[in-house]
Amino acid sequence: MDEKPSTRKVPEFCSLRYGLALIMHFSNFTVITQRVSLSIAIIAMVNSTQQPGLFNATTERPLAFTLNHSNRSTKEFNSGASVYEWSPETQGVIFSSISYGIILTLIPSGYLAGIFGAKQMLGAGLLISSLLTLFTPLAADFGVILVIVIRTVQGMAQGMAWTGQFTIWAKWAPPLERSKLTSIAGSGAAFGSFIILCVGGLISQTLGWPFIFYIFGSTGCVCCLLWFMVIYDDPMHHPCISVREKDHIVSSLAQQSNSPRRCVPIKAMVRCLPLWAIFTGFFSHFWLCTIIITYLPTYISSVLHVNVRDSGVLSSLPFIAASSCTILGGQLADFLLSRNLLRLITVRKLFSSLGLLLPSLCAVALPFVASSYTITIILLILIPGTSNLCDSGFIINTLDVAPRYASFLMGISRGFGLIAGIISSTTTGFLISQDSVSGWRNVFFLAAAVNMFGLVFYLTFGQAEIQPWAKERTLTRL
Repeated sequence: MDEKPSTRKVPEFCSLRYGLALIMHFSNFTVITQRVSLSIAIIAMVNSTQQPGLFNATTERPLAFTLNHSNRSTKEFNSGASVYEWSPETQGVIFSSISYGIILTLIPSGYLAGIFGAKQMLGAGLLISSLLTLFTPLAADFGVILVIVIRTVQGMAQGMAWTGQFTIWAKWAPPLERSKLTSIAGSGAAFGSFIILCVGGLISQTLGWPFIFYIFGSTGCVCCLLWFMVIYDDPMHHPCISVREKDHIVSSLAQQSNSPRRCVPIKAMVRCLPLWAIFTGFFSHFWLCTIIITYLPTYISSVLHVNVRDSGVLSSLPFIAASSCTILGGQLADFLLSRNLLRLITVRKLFSSLGLLLPSLCAVALPFVASSYTITIILLILIPGTSNLCDSGFIINTLDVAPRYASFLMGISRGFGLIAGIISSTTTGFLISQDSVSGWRNVFFLAAAVNMFGLVFYLTFGQAEIQPWAKERTLTRL
């Protein structure tokens, strides 16, 4: 009876856990800018005027294709930096190498984070990614093989940084604040995409393409310093946390197990339909999101027929909408829970439904409104914005069903998402290479169908209760 009043008196936005969310927001911002930096820099790194035959009529790497075929002259990017003769096929290998690196470490890093501590795992991943970003211009001078190796290792480091977050939230986020805290942290990725698309080209033109890597690599090093100074694995060991906030977090998590796990119940996980519902949701969500992130500049340029400079600005708008919707969705989800207006599973399924259904409707409508510039832009902004409502749905559902294994399971979930992204990118490239008009229509229809499958599966099998295999087993000694 005494817990509720004290819970309401605990400060929120001035508290340490919200400071943690902001630092994690900065970390996600840093990781995504380092990941996308090469996509922006490669416009200047590859001189298309020296190899015209290699860049004609290719759809394999849509971002490079769109920007290399712009009316900008090479002189705009000429700041004394090196220029490389990389074919579109080579660029494709470079771009995809970071995704393969992420897949390699998602599951083991999630497991190790639960054993050795997420602070060290995430901090080390962020530091390695930042240092490799700084060395990328030098690696390019040594050859494309070294660039591919660096991008692969960088992907492995970013996989460590991403999955470690959920081990921290399992110990820092009260159940009624999980959507809010994780949405603040997760919105850093969307905001980072917005910033890198807006300023990346400007940095390349004014300072030279290497400075894209120098600036965002240095930003990551600053973030690492802040991370290791401020972040702790749990509130019990943080020297600056108030007694009131510590008691609030500990008491709210009292019913969940915080004991170290000795083994992972793989067999029980494989048989758990609620987990498969989460994995299916991730697969569906990332299918459409990857298409938007990868092919948005190409779609805007080919369908709306705008120049590259306008295309870059328009391509960044959906990500600021995604960042805003992520935070607002988290606020609304925790409001519904804190006021006991809806049950936890109802909130998770509600936001999952909105995050999968609304972008599907927008995607299906796109081919029919291609003649309208305004409506097309509105729909393209709404797709990632509404899609990020899933962040308060199945995205954080592993914290509900298995908090002890949250980081490990988030690694697996992210792996399903990356596999969906690889398949959807390849499929999209194939479809639009056959016929542009019918190809784009089939791309969006297929994405909507995948989303609907994921939604139906999650609504059918999704749960929010801690699963029996995820509970702590207490031994009675006689």
